[in-house]
Amino acid sequence: MRKLNFFALVSLFFVTATFIYRDAAALHQVSNSFQPGVNYVVIGAFAVHQNAIRFTSHAKSLKYDARYEFNPNRGLYYVYVLDTRDRERALSEARRLRVESEFIDAWVYGGVLGDDSPGVDINPVTEGQLGAVRHEGTASGTSNTSNAEVTASEHVTAQHQEQTPVASTQASSREVLPGQASREVEDAALGKRFIFELYRASDNRTVDGDVQVIDTDRSRKLATYKGNEPVRVASPASKSGNITLISEVFGYRKVQHDLNYNDPQGPTIREDANGNVIVPFELIRLQRGDIAVMYNVYFFKDAGVMRPESRYEVNSLLEMLRENPKYKIRIHGHTNGNAPGKIISMGEEKNYFSLTGTKEGFGSAKKLSQERAEVIRDYLLEQGIDASRMQIKAWGGKRPIHDKNSPRAEENVRVEVEILED
Repeated sequence: MRKLNFFALVSLFFVTATFIYRDAAALHQVSNSFQPGVNYVVIGAFAVHQNAIRFTSHAKSLKYDARYEFNPNRGLYYVYVLDTRDRERALSEARRLRVESEFIDAWVYGGVLGDDSPGVDINPVTEGQLGAVRHEGTASGTSNTSNAEVTASEHVTAQHQEQTPVASTQASSREVLPGQASREVEDAALGKRFIFELYRASDNRTVDGDVQVIDTDRSRKLATYKGNEPVRVASPASKSGNITLISEVFGYRKVQHDLNYNDPQGPTIREDANGNVIVPFELIRLQRGDIAVMYNVYFFKDAGVMRPESRYEVNSLLEMLRENPKYKIRIHGHTNGNAPGKIISMGEEKNYFSLTGTKEGFGSAKKLSQERAEVIRDYLLEQGIDASRMQIKAWGGKRPIHDKNSPRAEENVRVEVEILED
């Protein structure tokens, strides 16, 4: 009888263990497939991959931690500057961006980008759901709490592709009944309408770029806005209302306009039929002795290899050299600090914008800055630019813009282009 009880007990143990194991395995499988909701603060969405890369680069140049990810539910690339599980934090940041930055249509996407699981676009002002995004079309909001809509389109000119986001949202502050608000009231709430026209002096061709708005009285940067499209510029809220507009497009000389926000006037400033204040920026190519920083060229950590979003600005340099065969340049490489360390170099395949096929070594900061300048030169060589037109200068960390421990120390990592002959 005791033997029977013993074997029964052993059998019961194995049966129980089997169920525990199966339950644990099932629980493990569920936990692996479950992904908690993430809230993304989105500043733009694009149907074209290259446009997403360029807009991400633009946001990075404004010191935002911008990234992009494909949203299979929308069929669009979402560019975002924050991802957090804290929904209130995301909504608050999106509202702040609408007021304090050029991203006046920022919204929140709740879900997991890159995953085909359901997600939702949220208007941060009303906290209601936005409508579906459809390529080359619009869709009205589906929630009763918001009449906002998201639109999608592609804007391509014969000369270049614009960086315009293909998705935008309309804040509820604009949702007013006819006759309830005048243009003056709307301008006071959302900012004055401007269009910053960036064009090349030699042939009047439109040029992609941004314009910084500075509070002249306080010498404080207010925001950066995209050129060649309508934008809302917030009031400086200063006693004089004076602002300074600065355009620093790579490959061109800096252009500055000083005007009064409340009464913007000047010899070339005008207003169009829609009430937009048009401010023209006539851009002149760099000339001998000029030095330009490639603000939108980024490198992988510890690598003499460019990140994909650098391609646009490097191609701008290529275009400049092709446009004027007399140009000769010197490419200056800089790092943050002089400490030696790991260096990731290109392999035989010459992947200028990818870590595929790279090799790892060790060297000085000067060597790293040398490789970063060389990777740009080698890319230009591959595109047909003669080697005699380009020189290299590696500085390591000898010429920092900021202290190496400064919060802005990352700006020390840069490449500059000096015009030797034009």
